[in-house]
Amino acid sequence: MKNFSIVVLLLSAIIWGCDKSSSTATSGGKQVAGRIVYVNTDTLLNQYDYYKDVVKASENKRYRLEADIANKARNFQNKVAFFQQKAQQGGLTQEQGQTAQAQLQQEEQSIMAYRDKAAQDLAKEEAKKTEDILNNIQAFLKDFNAGDKYDMVIGYSKGGGVLYAKEDLDITKSVLEGLNKKYAEDKKSGKVKADTTSAPKK
Repeated sequence: MKNFSIVVLLLSAIIWGCDKSSSTATSGGKQVAGRIVYVNTDTLLNQYDYYKDVVKASENKRYRLEADIANKARNFQNKVAFFQQKAQQGGLTQEQGQTAQAQLQQEEQSIMAYRDKAAQDLAKEEAKKTEDILNNIQAFLKDFNAGDKYDMVIGYSKGGGVLYAKEDLDITKSVLEGLNKKYAEDKKSGKVKADTTSAPKK
């Protein structure tokens, strides 16, 4: 999804940080020099169940919207073809023809307005979900760092601002496990509901 690719860009920057005095911390059983660690954002988003569900739900809604608009367009084209056929056969007076043409123009404008509004609503919903994903990750990282182990957690991705990072600074696995566990608990308790209804076949 184009909108959700923004998440990757945002997470490639610093996704959580606070000012603390320098010391050593432990990550994955290894001693880490300094108090800065990183999360691989590509891996995180590919395997974060909430993100996957949100993208799937958004794609399904987009498919349903496209199918709905396509159906409206087909019905409209059928009405246009019927009007043209009737007009060619002389089955309409001039006044009837003008009235029918005005109605068709109004219906066409209505379909276009519906399409534009639906697309805007979907874009707003995707933006809100993007914000929710970022907020969830940041909130989790604050809880994850309740023991005050780290000064900063950096979002790392290939081609991003961080060109190199030692593997023992990578806490992606622990963060991902924690995020997915919390999401599963939230779904079970009803705090989070993701519409993952299968998209209709085109």
